[in-house]
Amino acid sequence: MPEPIQMNSTEDSSSINTMIAIAVGNTRTRVGVLVGKECVKAQSLNTDVPEDIASFVSALFEEYDFPGVEPVIFMSSVSRSASVAIEEVLKDRFGWTTHLLGRDVEIPIRHSLTESGEETVGQDRLLCAIGAFDVVKQACVVVDMGTAITVDFVDGEGVYHGGAIMPGVKMMLDSMSDGTAHLPQLKYEKIDPSSFEPGRQTDDAMLLGVSAAVRGAIRYLSERYAQFYEGYPQIIATGGDMGILEDDELIEAFVPELQLNGIRVACKMILEDEDDLDSMTDEELGGLE
Repeated sequence: MPEPIQMNSTEDSSSINTMIAIAVGNTRTRVGVLVGKECVKAQSLNTDVPEDIASFVSALFEEYDFPGVEPVIFMSSVSRSASVAIEEVLKDRFGWTTHLLGRDVEIPIRHSLTESGEETVGQDRLLCAIGAFDVVKQACVVVDMGTAITVDFVDGEGVYHGGAIMPGVKMMLDSMSDGTAHLPQLKYEKIDPSSFEPGRQTDDAMLLGVSAAVRGAIRYLSERYAQFYEGYPQIIATGGDMGILEDDELIEAFVPELQLNGIRVACKMILEDEDDLDSMTDEELGGLE
């Protein structure tokens, strides 16, 4: 992981009151404009079409009131090649600068990860953890229903402890079709929550199995984290497939723009830390050395 550098000294809390956040995923990229603490508009686009992502960023800049001559853009990514492609299109077409988390901006989160874990953890997981703790201000389990499903734990002090990664819903269904001779290719359809019948035909049995795997894993992991923490954490869901869980009473909050909010909170935390350093006396700074 490259050594993070400090944010540009020209950025301040007022300049990021309106900002564009880009969360690059393996398959889909979420782009949104944040005004204050609210994500007022967002859209998911194909990660492998950077031109469409750049066009949507441009449309947001024209639609909303930004303080400067170009939008303030922060981007997180789980794919270096994809983020580079998006950054290059934004620069070539509009001359705009992109602040990339992990390279230009450090992700300010305390954690208990191993050295290897710190080097390999996905930015999406860290930012969802930051965003979730900002929402609930207490220990929480963060369920991100994306290409892969992550179920992570953040304690009551906002410390990220890692979690679990499992195949996403589409990946589960695809693996059954690809790995067998007769199981069909399916798209996920939500099962009837009021029915307790077994799957009476193959496609129903596959959908029931995937639903049970996801819900059962979340319950098992939440109980495991509760025993680790010796207290029951709140469970928050996000991600493109979070609607699968909407009737599950275990989920206490659904936050669709959790990662984009995490980008906003991370930037705010960095700027506040820099403001604190700027206001300290030489004597106080010397005490930090």
